[in-house]
Amino acid sequence: MRHCSVQVRSLLTRDELDRYNALMEVGGYLEDQNRYDLAYTVQKEIDILILPAIERLKEKSRDRDRATAEFLESLKNGEEASD
Repeated sequence: MRHCSVQVRSLLTRDELDRYNALMEVGGYLEDQNRYDLAYTVQKEIDILILPAIERLKEKSRDRDRATAEFLESLKNGEEASD
């Protein structure tokens, strides 16, 4: 089973995280039993489950990029005013 990143896991809601952990446990068990066909299905469910957290991470990145752009613009405007 493939784990998602720590950054994505930190943005899962409590319910999503509980479901994620349960699915990872089931998937691990299935892999131990060499039932990779079923483990694949569980992995697909995990991939779907984490999509909202991935979107939240992307939005945080966009917010950070906007804040950086605004800061750089304010520095540029401050330099033009002192010229």
